[in-house]
Amino acid sequence: MNDLTHVPADFLHALGTLRKARNRSEVRLAEIPAPSRLAPFAVALGAEVMAGQAGAAAPVHGPAASALSSTVGQAEDEEVATGRFILLHDPAGSPVWDGEFRIVTYIRAQLEPEMGNDEMLGTVAWTWLVEALENHQAPYRSAGGTATRVLSESFGTLSGRPGTIDLELRASWTPAGPNVQSHLEAWSDMVCTFAGLPPLPEGVTALPGRRRN
Repeated sequence: MNDLTHVPADFLHALGTLRKARNRSEVRLAEIPAPSRLAPFAVALGAEVMAGQAGAAAPVHGPAASALSSTVGQAEDEEVATGRFILLHDPAGSPVWDGEFRIVTYIRAQLEPEMGNDEMLGTVAWTWLVEALENHQAPYRSAGGTATRVLSESFGTLSGRPGTIDLELRASWTPAGPNVQSHLEAWSDMVCTFAGLPPLPEGVTALPGRRRN
């Protein structure tokens, strides 16, 4: 897509709105290689929240929260939540998407055992997504997704490691148009929620996160 003369105007407009997104400063956001087989045009962003950033914002759940009361704590470079945000565009439209654009996302975070064993966790994760989109007034349709709990246990020479429970949410939806700024901002908030960060107080605007080269 180096030759912009072959890139649809709607997709260029969508890329411009992504650049305007004001994401929470705790999120490290950077462009990553986009899948080439899902749509004629695509862009992908990767996000991560590290223990250092999460600790500064008083996390309410997850391993970052536990670190606050630990004498050892977590290394600041330890990842507590990660995700991918992919914007797809097919100028011909797709009956599966019910539109010309589709947003495909993935978020994963480690949870405390007590929270990870909650039978309603999947429902809660989906609620976080819906509420984030509604709070950012990001119009969408045809949303779907799956929530998965991943239990990791160690054995043998690694038996001393504690078990962990991760939550994964894979979700996709069709934005109402090429203006997807609010969708990226909503998803950024979702990543922070998975990391255990509390929501921003009403009236406080998040500063854009730093992009890494």
